[in-house]
Amino acid sequence: MKHGVGAHGDAHPTEGRGAPNLPQRRHLRRLDRIVDTSRAPLFYVTTCAEHRAPVLARPEVSRILVEAWRDARGLYGWLVGRYVVMPDHAHFFAAPAAGDAKSLSEFVGLWKRWTARLIRQAGIRGFAWQREFFDHLLRSQESYEQKWEYVRNNAVRKRLVVRPEEWPYQGEIHVLRW
Repeated sequence: MKHGVGAHGDAHPTEGRGAPNLPQRRHLRRLDRIVDTSRAPLFYVTTCAEHRAPVLARPEVSRILVEAWRDARGLYGWLVGRYVVMPDHAHFFAAPAAGDAKSLSEFVGLWKRWTARLIRQAGIRGFAWQREFFDHLLRSQESYEQKWEYVRNNAVRKRLVVRPEEWPYQGEIHVLRW
């Protein structure tokens, strides 16, 4: 699902409440059987540079992104796990560290604002992130592993490296377990 910077993290304004005069959708009622609500949610997030500018896969920019992800726990209440920084977009897995964590939209919006400023200060004039980002709630260990395999092979599919482990702009900050 896509979120704007100003979104409140809600998937849909009527989700979970039912729209007036409309029957509640069946798939929403069975969602509680699919998602384990006893554990913190785990999200897969993708965000792109504005106009898909290929400026992210550089040592100085990657350092900025990784440092900001490391600081996310203290600043926003979020843990960032595995990540891959591609030339024009970044993928990362994240989970709230505690109940008082900011919403996903607030976290990503603040993180994007901070990193954009630092990237511009590093000499990439006019850098900006696309306004929206994509997120996917992972529902199982299998889903997590499938998404990770997809993400880590991104540089191979783009023919930037032969093997995924050769891509220098990837890693893991916190171990996030399903």
